[in-house]
Amino acid sequence: METALTRLTGVRHPIVQTGMGWVAGPRLVSATANAGALGILASATMTVDELRHAVREVAARTDAPFGVNLRADAADARERVRIIVDEGVRVASFALAPSRDLIAELKDAGVVVIPSVGARRHAEKVAAWGADAVLVQGGEGGGHTGAVATTVLVPQVVDAVDIPVVAAGGFHDGRGLVAALALGAAGVAMGTRFLLTSDSTVPAAVKARYLAATVNDVTVTRAVDGLPHRMLRTDLVAALERHGRARSLALAVRHAAAFRKLSGLTWRSMVRDGLAMKHGKEMTWGQVLLAANTPMLLRAAMVDGRTDVGVMASGQVAGVLDDLPSCAELVERVVREADAVLRGLGGSGTR
Repeated sequence: METALTRLTGVRHPIVQTGMGWVAGPRLVSATANAGALGILASATMTVDELRHAVREVAARTDAPFGVNLRADAADARERVRIIVDEGVRVASFALAPSRDLIAELKDAGVVVIPSVGARRHAEKVAAWGADAVLVQGGEGGGHTGAVATTVLVPQVVDAVDIPVVAAGGFHDGRGLVAALALGAAGVAMGTRFLLTSDSTVPAAVKARYLAATVNDVTVTRAVDGLPHRMLRTDLVAALERHGRARSLALAVRHAAAFRKLSGLTWRSMVRDGLAMKHGKEMTWGQVLLAANTPMLLRAAMVDGRTDVGVMASGQVAGVLDDLPSCAELVERVVREADAVLRGLGGSGTR
């Protein structure tokens, strides 16, 4: 199924596995790449040295193109960009809009730049700065999200920019891929669906918690760090929503103390990082602390299997998933379903 996305990135199928922190490591990314889709390595939860090692591990496992996701506001963003360039990574994606200079540096080195956005104006900005494509996540997607549904947001962006658009938020099968193509997108990106594969390193108990969830168990909350965040409703989330500011602060301090030892951060650096993540939003001190520790809260669930003290970012599709295919099985199934739908509609799989 050839689209503008496959032509741009060199992959066989217009499917992207998103760069989920603590989830999108070398095993998942290489399995995705070998299946013909675009695997994105999550670097925000890695040190610079870990990133270089992870990139080389993926390259040793596959000859197919893959990408690396970066935080544009990271202090060492340029050092990470240099790794992408030096190691010959095909795609750079960004959780926040990269600067015009970063985009230019990557493009000059032949790297495809695909920022992730949640609003039309952000897509227009990065397109004007030279981005090659844009990944647009609607409100159904996991993690930090906006309020506009994918089916409304994607056509808005398609009409506003002249670069390929990848649709994210709510996709998990071939029907969704065809729907995205009909909306004008050049492909789909999936996070939760790839998290729930046999190639994902997420602990079995955590996967079981996702598979047991209904659509009503996936909620949007501001209780964690002051920003809207779609996740499974865990004991921690319920406690944060239930307590007042004073008790939430005490809970945040207790969790921050535990995760500080694991992360190696000082109290000063955690508060500084938390304040940097405010972006002008109204946040309690408890949320400031938790904002700095959100990566560690994710790690508690996604690496350590602690669903009681961790957060579990999740798209709404978790409520309709009931199996753990391999990446190869998943991608083959999505493409097969999409072809069947297109044949039923009397169409073709090209754009």
